[in-house]
Amino acid sequence: MEALECIKTRRSVRRYQNREVPEELIKIILEVAMSAPSAGNEQAWQFVVITDKKVLSEVSVVSPYAPMARDAGAGILVCGDTNLEKYEGFWVQDCSAATQNLLLAAHALGLGAVWTGVYPMEDRVEGFKKLLKIPKDVIPFAFVPIGYPAQKPKADGRFKEDRVHHDGW
Repeated sequence: MEALECIKTRRSVRRYQNREVPEELIKIILEVAMSAPSAGNEQAWQFVVITDKKVLSEVSVVSPYAPMARDAGAGILVCGDTNLEKYEGFWVQDCSAATQNLLLAAHALGLGAVWTGVYPMEDRVEGFKKLLKIPKDVIPFAFVPIGYPAQKPKADGRFKEDRVHHDGW
């Protein structure tokens, strides 16, 4: 899929077919996620891949806006690692870029995915830390359920000229 088309047609997918996501596709998605820009090129991220259906079901308890995790073929938790950051606090931007790359890679591979927010909601952060035994200095940022789409959301254009300002407000 051509890059600009991929970006413009990607939509959040919340319903999935009952199919596993092959490990080789997950690896490609992670390679693309880790190709994101990062502050000082420190790549202060970690990723937890979840394919166990029991754990995916428990995610929907930890993160109330991720009930679709139960039906996903896999899920990826994007985390910031404060031990790896060169510029304090920029891990949030690093992880945002990685999460967007992850979503685009899934779409390009014919998979569906949705970004469910974790950070800065303390209850979700702590819930994921406890569920997945995440170390103290690693902060859960976003959880992305991934699977073969059981729905195809319409890709309407989103460009709004009135949101663009030139040379000032």
